[in-house]
Amino acid sequence: MIHIDFYLSYIALYFISINLFTFFLYLFDKIQAYKNNKNISRVSEKKLLFLNFIGGSIGSLFSMVLFSHKIKKFSFLWKFIIICIVQTIAIITYIFYI
Repeated sequence: MIHIDFYLSYIALYFISINLFTFFLYLFDKIQAYKNNKNISRVSEKKLLFLNFIGGSIGSLFSMVLFSHKIKKFSFLWKFIIICIVQTIAIITYIFYI
């Protein structure tokens, strides 16, 4: 029998879970947007951007592309892009200086 050890650090588990949560929250907001009813509560853009900021960039990007959600709203999109650029710079800096 082949035995394979599979180990994920706490940081990897955090990023997997935050990206999955962000992906499904964008999906939930898209479903709420389709219902187009004033009585339905939607997820605020601040919450979506905050989840993006704390590590959910990949999940939000996949969700935005797959469900065409928030990609036509320029005021949201430029904030999303800036957060992604800052995170990319932080990751590159971390890789090269640590």
